[in-house]
Amino acid sequence: MSGSAIDYAAVFHALPGGVLLLTPQFVIVDANEALLQRAGRERHELIGRRLFDVFPENPDTSDASGERNLRASLERVLATGSRDTMGLQRYDVEAPGRPGVFEERYWSPVNAPVLGPDGQVQLIVHRVEEVTEIVRAGARNHGGDRERMEAELYSRAKELQEVNDRLRRSHAREREVVLALQDAMLPAPRLMGHRAAVRYRPAVGALNVCGDWYDLAELPGDRMAVAVGDVVGHGLDAACVMGQLRSALSAATLVTRGPAQALEVLGIYARSVDGAESTTAVQAIVDWTTHTLAYSSAGHPPPALLHPDGRVELLDQATDPPLGARPEHVARPEADVAFADGAVLVLYTDGLIERRHEDIDVGLARLAAALTRHRGADAETLADALLAELLPPHGATDDAALVIIRL
Repeated sequence: MSGSAIDYAAVFHALPGGVLLLTPQFVIVDANEALLQRAGRERHELIGRRLFDVFPENPDTSDASGERNLRASLERVLATGSRDTMGLQRYDVEAPGRPGVFEERYWSPVNAPVLGPDGQVQLIVHRVEEVTEIVRAGARNHGGDRERMEAELYSRAKELQEVNDRLRRSHAREREVVLALQDAMLPAPRLMGHRAAVRYRPAVGALNVCGDWYDLAELPGDRMAVAVGDVVGHGLDAACVMGQLRSALSAATLVTRGPAQALEVLGIYARSVDGAESTTAVQAIVDWTTHTLAYSSAGHPPPALLHPDGRVELLDQATDPPLGARPEHVARPEADVAFADGAVLVLYTDGLIERRHEDIDVGLARLAAALTRHRGADAETLADALLAELLPPHGATDDAALVIIRL
């Protein structure tokens, strides 16, 4: 059966597990039949209402924590864009047609995001499996000692929750370390003054950061080398690999004849660094004496050259596979292009332009349009404008590096 012939609404309502669809404000927009049956509710009682208004906490249970735990889980999904699995929860439900009368219920919930084209959470899938009967059966197997059974279940659920919390705190600490390392290794370019601007924006995910890098270096003869790269992977390991590659490229640039040869040397070096293979990178060497720039790309999105008349040229005539992913005996390609005074060179990583379920050409067109609109801006202003227009308003799911050189 082809994908277009599947009735996904019918599939949703036929799912055996109870499922709610929630907005980021926790308003219920749909509920499947299993959820309605287990909650003892009609559809019109749920749709369009806030989750915690429909399912309030049992006020007669002094140690009730179901609502608090569920709200925290949903907020984590919004903050991270990732699925959150909860431990066993006691969350009593009002008896149908009997306001204020609660029935003791036990649930095993999972909350998962539905991301939009911009990478932001558009909906939350709240899936619950009711395990009330399992708890009761367990109590019977314990000789009717229900309190003992509940204590055992809650103890294990609490242990799971504590492990998850420790893991989240560990991820948060590692993120801080990685960002500090990134900041130390990617300083602002002082050599070009107002003619250059650099930006790095980390992803919103806990460790989905620090694979991206940039580098600028002065060369003899009124020339300058500029590069950006993107390491496969994220977190502290990727940041360490990024630092090694950035340093290696800087050194190679000083002793090679051009960007293609520098990237070839870097590719050979990448084979000896765990986690470095398949890194993408692009380097351009600007020569102000001849008003030309030479460039070469190792599987990286093409730099953009904004001409003074507003025309944007994508530098895509010298592209080859990523580092460590090509035969050594074949020379990397290199291309040259002329530029006029007032042109702007833009190098970036894919986090600036790519979106889920969107062709990369759409992102490149978006970049070109933004450059044309802001062609008169200085480097710093242009960098800020590109980030504001191209990145999702609440942060991207991949980190992004950006280098702008006004030629």
